[in-house]
Amino acid sequence: MNVVVVAGSLSRPAEERVLASGTRVISYEVTVAGPDGKGETVPVVWFDPPAAGSGLDLGTAIVAVGRVRRRFFRTTTGGVTSRTEVVASAVLRAGRSKAVNAALASAAAALGEG
Repeated sequence: MNVVVVAGSLSRPAEERVLASGTRVISYEVTVAGPDGKGETVPVVWFDPPAAGSGLDLGTAIVAVGRVRRRFFRTTTGGVTSRTEVVASAVLRAGRSKAVNAALASAAAALGEG
């Protein structure tokens, strides 16, 4: 089962774009505390999010629930590169305890199904 929970703060404002397919995607850079106490940055993307997903600013504490994926793509120079990121099923302000708990319960239920 591929389930991940990331809790941290946004190290840059949410960035929204529309793909050629018409799908909306929001990208986040989330800073979390690493094992040595230093900050580590985790890239998070959220496909077809609700409108509130783009209203998160620098420094906002969030919880993202989703899965990890590695994707490969061609660069503008013709080379191939990869990126590992979290594909979120939910991104919530950390202070929204009930919504965060519901997202975590949904992820835990998915673990039971795997």
